[in-house]
Amino acid sequence: MRETSEFDRGISFYDAIYGFAITLLIANVDAPPPDAWQDLATFLRTGVLHQLGGFALSFVVIAVFWRINVRLVKRISAMDSATTTMNLIAAAFVILIPFTTQGISDPGSAGYALPTALYAANITLASLAQLAMFQTARHRGLETEPMSKRENVALVLDSIATPLVFVVSIPVALLWGADAGKLTWASLLVLGPLSAYVIRRRAATEGDDGDAQST
Repeated sequence: MRETSEFDRGISFYDAIYGFAITLLIANVDAPPPDAWQDLATFLRTGVLHQLGGFALSFVVIAVFWRINVRLVKRISAMDSATTTMNLIAAAFVILIPFTTQGISDPGSAGYALPTALYAANITLASLAQLAMFQTARHRGLETEPMSKRENVALVLDSIATPLVFVVSIPVALLWGADAGKLTWASLLVLGPLSAYVIRRRAATEGDDGDAQST
């Protein structure tokens, strides 16, 4: 139960996993040799900016996953064995992110399609696993404030925007190259807020209609 020390220990464990995964990202950034620091042009030719770009991207991704996990766990009154297992699976995919980040951030491999596809698959599986964790808890009656079916559908639809975009980017990368696949990810800057807005508007409209019919 949420009031027990076991629940707090579990949350601390997951928080540590996300924090450690973010920390591991810096291992993908190779320190330039001493002579590369003599001027900016030489420094840029080392490819360190590309590695820092991968670091920044995955830092944001893992931070977002952590915030989503915190938000979902707040809606759970307890974590039984099934919910804990799903949360561990989600955490495992998050731990893999530093590894797949290496492929898309290293100048020697970033141009290949496979690293981009693997990174996209990693993010997709992590996102779906987090959603599955909450749906497992909901199915087992562990919500603190049970949602209606309509509210849950809205949550699911909002949550699948990210994995959907990353899934689409896999064939794009394999067919048209790594850069095309990565550009697909940028669509989330528009689709993410747009889908959330549309779903909230629809939920509000349906709620108003329900209130009107009850009066």
